[in-house]
Amino acid sequence: MALITERVALARKGANDKVICRMPSGWAVMGDVQFLPGYCLLLPDPVVASLNDLDPEARAVYLLDMARIGDAVLQATDALRMNYEILGNSEPELHCHIFPRYASEPDDKRRMPAWFYDWKNAEPYAEAVHGDLRRKIAALAGEMLAGKA
Repeated sequence: MALITERVALARKGANDKVICRMPSGWAVMGDVQFLPGYCLLLPDPVVASLNDLDPEARAVYLLDMARIGDAVLQATDALRMNYEILGNSEPELHCHIFPRYASEPDDKRRMPAWFYDWKNAEPYAEAVHGDLRRKIAALAGEMLAGKA
């Protein structure tokens, strides 16, 4: 089973400990590593190969959800800005990486894509360490979805 399909199946069963919340277009989840605190992804449900495989309405909902999660992360952290990346080259199923970017990042990394970080040695997501931030992002996203923010 492909990685995104597997993660969505786990989220549906309530067995994905990185789930932030269910969005109209899919699942917001914390990234496996947290070298940039608040790094998360938006996984579509149902899973499709690419953004181009969604009809215009589903595409608009997915992109709006992407921005909503970005807004929630921005409010939950001291990030300066958000970066959004939809690639799909190594995992050929739609998913969006949502990266908060910080003034405190090293100069040699701050102006580069997040892919220039050392992912293999990055701090892995751990509920005991990152759970409060996950819950804060979830609460803010929930407010946005309810039309309160």
